[in-house]
Amino acid sequence: MRTAILLVSCPDRKGLVREISDFIARNDGNIVNFDQHIDEQTKTFLARVEWDLSSFKIPPSRIEEEFKKVAKRFGMNFRLSFSDSVKNVAIFVSRQEHCLYDLMHRFHSGELKGRVVAIISNHTNAKKTADFFGVPFYHVPKNKENKKEAEEKELEILRKHKAELVVLARYMQILSPDFVKLYENRIINIHHSFLPAFPGAKPYERAFRRGVKIIGATAHYVNEELDAGPIIEQDVVRVSHKDTLSDFIRKGKDLEKLVLARAVRWHLEDKVLVYNQKTVVFEG
Repeated sequence: MRTAILLVSCPDRKGLVREISDFIARNDGNIVNFDQHIDEQTKTFLARVEWDLSSFKIPPSRIEEEFKKVAKRFGMNFRLSFSDSVKNVAIFVSRQEHCLYDLMHRFHSGELKGRVVAIISNHTNAKKTADFFGVPFYHVPKNKENKKEAEEKELEILRKHKAELVVLARYMQILSPDFVKLYENRIINIHHSFLPAFPGAKPYERAFRRGVKIIGATAHYVNEELDAGPIIEQDVVRVSHKDTLSDFIRKGKDLEKLVLARAVRWHLEDKVLVYNQKTVVFEG
């Protein structure tokens, strides 16, 4: 069953659900999912609507143009996609490959609906993984002196492969604002998130020394402010005095893999709606 997926955000008012439903019904569409949420603080209406296209009167190529008539009346921001679309994904990675290998396994097994078109790294060790899964690998060294030239090369690779999503699978380089702007809400990053937080190098070692009781991970969209983009998913696990430093690192890496995979899956399935620098995730 091919379906259309509509993500909508706009100021809340009466009749929004009816208008969207009527647009689908009067064109012989059958709604299979309708998830909605009202942000009471900002009075914002947010929704994800999915409907069967098998008897829909409007051709897929015309749906966006026709729905604009409804959207204009209600000041709606919307994005339309289709269930059979497969997005091109580029994965950036540095030395640590646990997130990369986990993602590649999920893509290879069909758990993640997407096409990995390139693996880009500032080191060479990930080439074996790329070769194993048959994905083009690009080594792009990056430092303070050549950052601009390196990013231009990375962008050239992304354009060549028509990448629609960039995943930073433990890529230990900061992307420039210009780079981020080109892929707004299409770059997903994963990083540790401790309570309390331990920014900078060797966070697990410093958390271990402080005797923290919870460690975690956060997946978020990248924006111009470091590690401050809209959060997609988070998770935590308890640790105790019985855990060694190796236990901390192992548990942290397990969480990073799981949280990143969830965020990537929800993005690829068009279940994430960004507004006011935060997200609503229609995960049901």
